[in-house]
Amino acid sequence: MRLVRLTSETQLANFDCGDEDLNKFLVEDAKGFLDKRIANSFILDDNGGIAAYFCLLNDKISKQEVTNSQWKKIKNRFPGGKQFSSYPAIKIGRFAVSSRHKGQQIGSMLMNIIKDMLDAGDNFSAYRFITVDAYLTAVGFYEKNGFVKLTQKLENDHTRLMFFDMMELE
Repeated sequence: MRLVRLTSETQLANFDCGDEDLNKFLVEDAKGFLDKRIANSFILDDNGGIAAYFCLLNDKISKQEVTNSQWKKIKNRFPGGKQFSSYPAIKIGRFAVSSRHKGQQIGSMLMNIIKDMLDAGDNFSAYRFITVDAYLTAVGFYEKNGFVKLTQKLENDHTRLMFFDMMELE
């Protein structure tokens, strides 16, 4: 398997992760997000088939999005003179593993690839956190991969805002 960055020329093979929204994003929206400079998508190619994919976009963690107690925990990660009302992040906009590859630890492997890729230092902009609006059914997966719930309440009826501190890699 190899990780491939989606381009406008990328031929997309059939993909089914068992979630219609995630399936449709790859086929119907990923190239448009690339074209409009909203998000970059990456495909885990398995000999011409798609084993998994994810997309990344810019984000922030801001005081307005979290409870006061959670904000204090975020703010305490920074020295006194470097405390702001928001901190830069990279968001995992979509993350899906095909149904036929589930149970093979591909999701955790891919999460480590994302962290390593972002930590490589080839970025033109700085960020401290990785964020994700995790489906409630995936919260355990993200926790297993080092993410922490940013809010104690549900963002809506099916996701929870979570974050990973890139300083954890040092």
